[in-house]
Amino acid sequence: MSNFAFNNPAFQQQDPRNVATYPGAPQAAQGAQNASFTHASVDAATNAQLEGMYAAPPAGAIETDRMSVEDTVWKTAGLFAILLVTAAVGWVWTLGGISAPRFDPYGGNTVNMLPWIIGALGGFVLAMVITFTSRKKVRPALIFAYAAFEGLFIGGISAFFEVRWPGIVFQATLATVSVVGVTLALFASGKIRASKKATKIFMIAMIGYLVFSLLNLVLMWTGVNQNAFGLFSAEIMGIPLGLIIGVLVVIMAAYSLVLDFDQIQQGVRNGAPRQYGWLGAFGIMVTVVWLYVEILRIIAIARGNN
Repeated sequence: MSNFAFNNPAFQQQDPRNVATYPGAPQAAQGAQNASFTHASVDAATNAQLEGMYAAPPAGAIETDRMSVEDTVWKTAGLFAILLVTAAVGWVWTLGGISAPRFDPYGGNTVNMLPWIIGALGGFVLAMVITFTSRKKVRPALIFAYAAFEGLFIGGISAFFEVRWPGIVFQATLATVSVVGVTLALFASGKIRASKKATKIFMIAMIGYLVFSLLNLVLMWTGVNQNAFGLFSAEIMGIPLGLIIGVLVVIMAAYSLVLDFDQIQQGVRNGAPRQYGWLGAFGIMVTVVWLYVEILRIIAIARGNN
């Protein structure tokens, strides 16, 4: 037996034609239908727009005017492209050609050291200017100029060492790329990170190394020490001091790269302006050039007169 409560007309299925039995009902139903259609259309358009936004590539550094890892990588690549071009100029300028002449211990062949000197002095001055003025304003033109001068320096010193120790440039380049690649891989995987304690140790070691290097230069310039590498040529139990210090300096340079990567990561995380990507690229170039020169000297000391 059915429940009489369900016999109420409100629960009964009605003929749609009999629904609108009050004045204005057809107009109200039509208005509601139009409103429903309008909202549905707007909702569909909104969904389509959202789907298009989700499918579109993410906004880059140009659109947001914020620092990004990808943008900094491109800036770094551009600076090293400038360095390689001017390094080729420095190489040819130093040797007077492309091929390195055979070394003559009696001075039968000489190389032009002017590119080396110009590049070193120009690079040092620009590095100081960039370091102490970039807090107020980043000037990419100065960083471009620094890369150009560093290229002259690298090309000149590489040509000089290649004449004395054939094949050393390839060895030093391979070792530098290896150290940079391993350091980057370890940092990207989270295996190594910068810490306050390690940074303090790094700064103390860096100051000590700079003082030692300055003292070594003074002793060489004054003629007190006439060895090819000054104090670095001294031996401890038959091992050149330059090899011992060189290994430590390579470790310091690798940690300096970690600091460079960390600063770039912090800049991206904090939404730093896009122009600061140039400073990140500048820091990486300074460290890589330092690492290359140190490895060049280590190999030269290890090979000796061979």
